[in-house]
Amino acid sequence: MHSYQVIEKGQPLLQAKKAMILLHGRGADADNILPLADSFCDSSFYIAAPQATNNAWYPFTFLSPEEKNEPWLTSAVTMIKRLIDGIAVHIPSNKIYIMGFSQGACLALEVAAQYAIQYAGIAAFSGGLIGEKIRPEKYQGNFAGTKVFIGNSDNDPHIPLLRSKESGEIMKQLGAEVTFNVYPGMQHTIIPQEIEDVLKLMF
Repeated sequence: MHSYQVIEKGQPLLQAKKAMILLHGRGADADNILPLADSFCDSSFYIAAPQATNNAWYPFTFLSPEEKNEPWLTSAVTMIKRLIDGIAVHIPSNKIYIMGFSQGACLALEVAAQYAIQYAGIAAFSGGLIGEKIRPEKYQGNFAGTKVFIGNSDNDPHIPLLRSKESGEIMKQLGAEVTFNVYPGMQHTIIPQEIEDVLKLMF
């Protein structure tokens, strides 16, 4: 099970006007993903990057049957929901951004869709909803027009393009305004064009 560890940056939570949650990928850590905030956040932001135990949010691919990734998957979802709820005590959810890369992008979409409310924005850099198959009955709530960005390569070895697209459709059904961008030939990384596209969309 994940221990609750969060690296913080920017304004103290009680003084901040906005918040950003950053979720790292498999094999990386919170310190790895924190610099991404520099592309989006000004001095009004509280920035939080939770740390996965053993540098992975769940042990197997996100396309595995969910039971294979338990109890780590449920623990990860619970941890991120706890973080969101804690921030929302001080900053309204429509001022909270959630972003993630790869395994962290999958987790960002999964948590947001299971507990859909209005956020400032959600950005999944190479990600999709988690499970062997998407089960729409897992997801509930209303994004109330939240802007959601899902970006992926046309040939990502870890995140099938179809799963990213299908995930965007689920988010739309939950009331999100979804932008789904495909970047031909992109490696499994975050490229400047994606950052620029998110900046134009959400900031």
